Amino acid sequence: MFDASSPGAALLVYGAILTTRVRFCSKLTPAQFSHSALQSFHSRVPMDINSASSVVLQALTQATSQDTAVLKPAEEQLKQWETQPGFYSVLLNIFNNHMLDVNVRWLAVLYFKNGIDRYWRRVAPHALSEEEKMSLRAGLITNFNEPVNQIATQIAVLIAKVARLDCPRQWPELIPILLESVKVQDGLQQHRALLTFYHVTKTLASKRLAADRKLFQDLAAGIYSFACSLWNHHTDTFLQQVCAGDEAAAINSLERTLLSLKVLRKLTVHGFNEPHENMEVMGFLNAVFERLKQFLECCRQVGSQNPCREKLEKTIILYTKVLLDFLEYHPYPFIPLIRCSLEFAVSYVFTEVGEGVVFERFIVQCMNLVKMIVKNDAYKPAKNIEDSKPEILEAHRIKTEFFTHPTLTEIGRRLVSHYFLLTEEELAMWEEDPESFAVEETGGDSWKYSLRPCTEVLFLDIFHNYSQTLTPVLLDMVQNLQGPTNVEDPVRLLIKDAVYNAVGLAAYELFDNVDFDSWFKNQLLAELQVSHHSYKLIRRRVIWLIGQWISVKFKSDLRPLLYEAILSLMQDPDLVVRIETATTLKLTVDDFEFRTEQFLPYLESIFSLLFQLLQQVTECDTKMQVLHVISCVIERVNIQIRPYVGCLVQYLPLLWKQSEEHNMLRCAILTTLVHLVQGLGAESKNLYPFLLPVIQLSTDVSQPPHVYLLEDGLELWLVTLENCPSITPELLRVFQNMSALLELSSENLRTCFQIINGYTYLSATEFLQNYAEGLCRSFCELLKDITNEGQVQVLKVVEIAIKVSPLLGAHMFQPLLPNVFRGIIDGERYPVVMSTYLGVIGRVLLQNSSFFSSLLTQMAGEFNQEMDQLLGSLIEMWVERMDNITQPERRKLSALALLSLLPSDNSVIQDKFCGIINICVEALHDVMTEDPETGTFKDCMLMTHFEEPKLTDDEEPPTEQDKRKKLLALEDPVHSVSLQRYVYEKLKAQQLLMGDQGFQALMETVDTEIVRQLQEFLQGL
Repeated sequence: MFDASSPGAALLVYGAILTTRVRFCSKLTPAQFSHSALQSFHSRVPMDINSASSVVLQALTQATSQDTAVLKPAEEQLKQWETQPGFYSVLLNIFNNHMLDVNVRWLAVLYFKNGIDRYWRRVAPHALSEEEKMSLRAGLITNFNEPVNQIATQIAVLIAKVARLDCPRQWPELIPILLESVKVQDGLQQHRALLTFYHVTKTLASKRLAADRKLFQDLAAGIYSFACSLWNHHTDTFLQQVCAGDEAAAINSLERTLLSLKVLRKLTVHGFNEPHENMEVMGFLNAVFERLKQFLECCRQVGSQNPCREKLEKTIILYTKVLLDFLEYHPYPFIPLIRCSLEFAVSYVFTEVGEGVVFERFIVQCMNLVKMIVKNDAYKPAKNIEDSKPEILEAHRIKTEFFTHPTLTEIGRRLVSHYFLLTEEELAMWEEDPESFAVEETGGDSWKYSLRPCTEVLFLDIFHNYSQTLTPVLLDMVQNLQGPTNVEDPVRLLIKDAVYNAVGLAAYELFDNVDFDSWFKNQLLAELQVSHHSYKLIRRRVIWLIGQWISVKFKSDLRPLLYEAILSLMQDPDLVVRIETATTLKLTVDDFEFRTEQFLPYLESIFSLLFQLLQQVTECDTKMQVLHVISCVIERVNIQIRPYVGCLVQYLPLLWKQSEEHNMLRCAILTTLVHLVQGLGAESKNLYPFLLPVIQLSTDVSQPPHVYLLEDGLELWLVTLENCPSITPELLRVFQNMSALLELSSENLRTCFQIINGYTYLSATEFLQNYAEGLCRSFCELLKDITNEGQVQVLKVVEIAIKVSPLLGAHMFQPLLPNVFRGIIDGERYPVVMSTYLGVIGRVLLQNSSFFSSLLTQMAGEFNQEMDQLLGSLIEMWVERMDNITQPERRKLSALALLSLLPSDNSVIQDKFCGIINICVEALHDVMTEDPETGTFKDCMLMTHFEEPKLTDDEEPPTEQDKRKKLLALEDPVHSVSLQRYVYEKLKAQQLLMGDQGFQALMETVDTEIVRQLQEFLQGL
């Protein structure tokens, strides 16, 4: 029999857990399996369990081998058996047989547990039969006597998995059997039943559907009294045994206390809709405070070396979790507990009651309890008191009575002068591992688990809610620390650090009470200049403090003084001070009131020191932090950075190579490169030998790092194109990554489309000849299953290609155009999609009329109509849906495109003449502006020549792509053809074609008011 209590056994099982594949003495080969047993096991017929057991046992034994030649075939065999009837019954027999090797039994439990996930549900493929499930359920709860702790836990978890699916309907006997089993005298059986009871309760409590919650509430109502008495019994037993000094028995009782408390926690928090109406629930919650005091006192008595100590602390934390969970899920029922909770937490954490008793995790939990009560929105009365519920007013009254002026003052002072002080461990870390100290994570949910962020968050919440009381307290603490502090007085230095920390955290609350500008000039600047080694504490804290206030209250004309201080501190001998200074620099540069001209005199020196810092730090997280500062500086000064980036440009390839294993650092490098390319503009072409392979790797979905790098890699690709002066073969080659990216159709599609447009603007002919065919195939696939907005994005890309290169664009994207044509004729109902359709066809008609004719011929065949008839339908729909087009450019394009059909003697076009003129007049209203002096009209969309815009300091210069788009616009009919003149010339040509009389008749088909408006626009021509 396996003895679970022996140290050797514990080690053996621990090894089994780590690898589950320990070397075995018996090395059976697959060939040694019993052939007949295998044969019958492969059929879908259940086989005799005894004959199957030996063959499965052999396979499991081999599956724990470290010899892959033995291991792989055995794993394959077990995988095939997973779906065989009877397999799980055999596994149950094996792991219930305590005579077998522990590693084999462990593996049997794991296979069984995985099988529940895959095959237990009725609807699962190869689901287990109801008969086998019934037999397995019975077998799982026949005896709770598993000797090995880890296997017992796994069995409890798998019973809970089955309970989640079958309890109570198919397994009504589970809970009664568990309740009976936890009463037995046998210690092992009692513990295993209690362990199972906990896992079953935990699993059932996690179900969220209304019907499941109702079932759990019925269960809770039925067993709550029993669970309370069980917890009380084990708790009392433990306390008696501890007092008697019986350590071994006390540890066992404490384990049972912990498990019964875990059950009660789930029942209390999730088992009742109106818990405050249940006397037993409220009785238990009130008893928690007394029990906590008993257990804390017990901690004091047993000392830190006692074997019970760790479990004792676990139990104390569990009690606090009961209160925190109940407060989170039931804020109103918690109201009667507010006073007890505050009195308990504040006395242990902020008075001498807790001295020698409390430990860090407990302090964090108590502070979180206070924080959740202080900050809870459920306890805040409405602005109009009469609108508040009575229970909210009651909660507010209790809080107001508790948080008196003396109590708040004491909490505020203790937080700052005790909990904010840097600890010996932190100071040692500063010396031994400065980077880890400087970049310690305090964001996210760290306040829930770590003491420093927890105290800071509690301070902020209490200060915010009671600022009138606490502001004078904090200002008094600041007043007592005026002037430089004696460098030989470490305690006073630590207190000053803590008080300055508080002033930084509460910056927004102190806005009206602190003249920060004067304080900065008259004291803080002087403190930054104290160069003594011990004063580094204050130098680091003061520069941090300025960073906190920079966006709250800091005069713009003081910035140069700050830049000088930053320049000096970036050369501080202490690394922590330098890293903190870099962070404050980022906050300063990133601030709304940042002025480039104030910063330029310091740019070269500061940038050089930042680069040195980037090289000096060695940790991945620190390099990322410094890179973010560098990125921010480059982004804000833009092209002014060009003279100073040489060293950085040389260093980044080396850093990229070194960071092969650190994808988050590579993301930071990509962000830096994005800003660098934007700052360098066309000069970024010199970076291509490094830049293009980086883009290639980051956007290649066949490379594992793309998971982390893709988003930033695409952004870098895009800005590289936007700032590229001319195409290179290497840049063109990177586009090979695009088809796989389009297949992903992820949230990055929009950027992908922008990249495609970038290539089109950069070198349409080369790009379209190389890639348009594949791109067209990708678009056809995309359009099969895409939202309306996605469809618009795809077609905008096509429209741009036709605009840039009317002949090649229309030819290359020809397979997409019939669908667009069809959409117009069928009267596409989404206005934005229809507008895009008309934009694409408008471009083809206006800029590639011969292609339009062939498309019309093709579509006429498809619709089985005459070409003229189909053209008439197209014009009719165009006129009808003109209002779907909202952009003035597209409205003018529509007018130009339809006018391009004139002059014509085609009866269909003449028949639609009235509609064409209507569209033209609408478009003229959109684009014509009247010169008030001369009373004449001019087309406001006309662009006559290209000129570099004059920029203010805050404006970014145009990118190379902006310039290309501007030059393209000069050739685009929408911007180069006067609509007024074009209408006039087309009407004149139609008149010449038809003669005055015919033309007069044609004009009479147009509404007289429209004709009058048209004449007004055309006067003077």
